[in-house]
Amino acid sequence: MSGVALTLAKKRARAAGFGTNANANKYLNQDYEALRSQCLSSGQLFCDPAFPAAPESLGFKELGANSYKMKGVQWKRPGELCSKPQFISGGATKTDICQGALGDCWLLAAIASLTTNSDVLGRVVPSNQDFGSGYAGIFHFQFWQFGEWVDVVIDDRLPVKDGKLLFVHSEEGNEFWSALLEKAYAKVNGCYEALSGGSTSEGFEDFTGGIAESYELRKAPANIFQIIQKALECGSLLGCSIDITSAADSEAITRQKLVKGHAYSLTGAVEVHYHGGLEKLVRMRNPWGQVEWTGAWSDGSPEWNSVDPSERPNANAEDGEFWMSFSEFMQQYSRIEICTLTPDAITGDSVKPWSVCNYSSTWRRGSTAGGCRNNPNTFWMNPQFVIKLNEEDDDPNDNETGCSLVVGLIQKNRRRLRKDGEDMHTIGYAIYEFRGKTDVHLDKNFFLTHAQKARSETFINLREVSTRFKLLPGEYLVVPSTFEPNKDGDFCLRVFSEKQTETHLNCCFQETVSDSEVDANFVALFKKLAGSDMMISAVELRLILNKIIAKRTDIKTDSFSLNTCRVLVNLMDDSGDGKLGMGEFATLWKKVQKYLDIYKKNDLDHSGNISTTELRMALKEAGFSLNDAIFQLLVARYADSDLTIDFDDFVACLMRLELMFREWDSIQYLLVYAIIRVSKDR
Repeated sequence: MSGVALTLAKKRARAAGFGTNANANKYLNQDYEALRSQCLSSGQLFCDPAFPAAPESLGFKELGANSYKMKGVQWKRPGELCSKPQFISGGATKTDICQGALGDCWLLAAIASLTTNSDVLGRVVPSNQDFGSGYAGIFHFQFWQFGEWVDVVIDDRLPVKDGKLLFVHSEEGNEFWSALLEKAYAKVNGCYEALSGGSTSEGFEDFTGGIAESYELRKAPANIFQIIQKALECGSLLGCSIDITSAADSEAITRQKLVKGHAYSLTGAVEVHYHGGLEKLVRMRNPWGQVEWTGAWSDGSPEWNSVDPSERPNANAEDGEFWMSFSEFMQQYSRIEICTLTPDAITGDSVKPWSVCNYSSTWRRGSTAGGCRNNPNTFWMNPQFVIKLNEEDDDPNDNETGCSLVVGLIQKNRRRLRKDGEDMHTIGYAIYEFRGKTDVHLDKNFFLTHAQKARSETFINLREVSTRFKLLPGEYLVVPSTFEPNKDGDFCLRVFSEKQTETHLNCCFQETVSDSEVDANFVALFKKLAGSDMMISAVELRLILNKIIAKRTDIKTDSFSLNTCRVLVNLMDDSGDGKLGMGEFATLWKKVQKYLDIYKKNDLDHSGNISTTELRMALKEAGFSLNDAIFQLLVARYADSDLTIDFDDFVACLMRLELMFREWDSIQYLLVYAIIRVSKDR
């Protein structure tokens, strides 16, 4: 299936509900229920051919086949490691997640966050999985991957060294849900080693489908308390932590019972009347279920005696949850992460979820990989997205008017490319205020004359760059890019708000002139070229065009091919006889002359050919406004390896576009005609 057809198929599938958490796509087309039934029928435990118990599933360098770390590694099923293996015993808890010989603590912190929210956990870890009577050596998990949910099947053969699990394991040693979850996530990313190093936000998002923001509290915006309150209102997950300065600090407990280097949840933010004023408070939760803050506003502290009972929460139980003043929170904690969930992840009616817009696209060398604003000649070639903000926030407590939104840019599948020597690109985006047609790809002149309205905080080599904005109602253009131009990559742009974006494809055509409208001088030329039948075939057209362009020293060409000339004839042949009459040839002649002028005008360095950057400008001048996917296909088909296009390929490109759009117009006409006929018959 071609790239365009695949994109359309995916859009239709999403519209039909496929790719949601409730109807996840089958990763690598592996159906858990079908495979499990086959295993139970055959009496054989499942062995996954897509992620085998072999060195390539472990890694490629430090965990590669020749690494000393992997010597003696075996693959064993849980039943070979203990007498009574359990999938989940007594609920999923923090003690089920102990790090092994893999630098994926970022992932384990995200997994630990699942244990604090049973609804979110249930979306990632499907129920009814165990080692009981229906056991077949097969398990499955669900992850969000760049706009869609996938159901990932694995066998339960786990890497073992010296009789112990090599990677994540439970404290008790007989509970295996976390180890199997880690294996499924390694499969999605290519191997275990691909999980080494990362951000907790990355796991957070893949387990929820939400969008994560991170704030350093020392540099937090002035309205961070309002941001926290609104995040809680829309059902977001909030986590925070205290930085450590050395390994000895990890999980060290302070004098007032806060744990350093430990992930807390923030579950509430309120204001209470206190001593004639308003006191901002936040509610924290230690997932250990104990070890609580003992300072001001802690359980049973005297500050609560000065608060009206109607505003006073039940804050005396030793359950790991406690209150503290917001000012104290800002002093004690180092950072906060906010993961805004998608509407389908929220089960209660008491929250106001944000809606989500998700757009997938690509950067391709020579066509849509223009680099950042430091590259003004190519920056405009990057994919462009229009965001329409229609309504201001409805928040009486916020003095700043505008529309809140979080824009996230994710580069896809970069972990899988590590074994090929690739890693994360340095990415970011710019936002421009925009008025005009939303179906036109803006050119270089726009970006040379308009300053950006907002931008991502920085260009950085992380999987995702996300930033929160508050913008006035209107239309805005988002331009995502790599820092350097000509970097190939796939990406996903997400906007968490109540707004929409639109993309359109535009083109215009020239009608064929009649024989009576042909200039007298051209009639004489045509008679000389056409011969006795007064028609020009594809073979004759090729001879004519090549004879003409051979005399030109200002353009480069390797001559028109017979195939190209057949396309030109097919485009202009209104009579259907496979040849060009006088009027048809006159129209084609005007087109070729027009395209030669456009070609010369956009050959800015007078090299005799045009670059792919110049091609997009030339296409626009010729009347074509194309989306990025179509332009990428044109570059792949017509550009040489040095990303240049000579004149004959330029003409062939334009003529194929006209033919394609003419056929599309015909299809649309027939559809409208059919609808009218059906309506009339009724």
